[in-house]
Amino acid sequence: MTDSVVASVRAHLLGQIGGPEPTAASVTFLGVEPLDVLRFAPDDEDLVRYVTLGCSRHPMGDPGELVADPLRGPRAELILTLRGGAGVASGVARTLAVLAAAPSVEGVVLVEDALLDLGEPLWKDTPFTAVLLGESAIPDLPLPEPADAVRFLAVVPITGTEAAWVRLRGAGALRDAWAEAGIDVRDPHRGAASL
Repeated sequence: MTDSVVASVRAHLLGQIGGPEPTAASVTFLGVEPLDVLRFAPDDEDLVRYVTLGCSRHPMGDPGELVADPLRGPRAELILTLRGGAGVASGVARTLAVLAAAPSVEGVVLVEDALLDLGEPLWKDTPFTAVLLGESAIPDLPLPEPADAVRFLAVVPITGTEAAWVRLRGAGALRDAWAEAGIDVRDPHRGAASL
């Protein structure tokens, strides 16, 4: 079923995002099946979408369970949307693959409002060192029973200060601060919110 899940996710993304065929970067980590990062060309608003493909191959299980259910459990893929993109040699594909591999490598379950802190720049020459996961515009992809649907989570790059704010006040407080300041979180050159 794993190959059919990946094929279904790819077809779903192509149908939802549209545009020309995306380019793909394949990233491999020791002991983890390869992950692809699809790069969808800029749309009419100059938004470039980077989407993981392969994270949803297996359900994310509870790290406390002795035996993981091969079918049941949440599944997700990650979507990073940047105005103008991050550049070909930026390292953004590898960073997204690292985040997408976290369920397999560290037992992390990717959910809305999750804070993932890498402690280093997410890509070349950026102040962002962490991401906040949230709801994306891509609808869930239902899978045949008994498998759970695949969710598509938006990845929002954040600074170390913003990550500390999330830990202290919660994801909603940071989103409120962005809205109040009129910050476009899709701008790769944006400044941090004044907190």
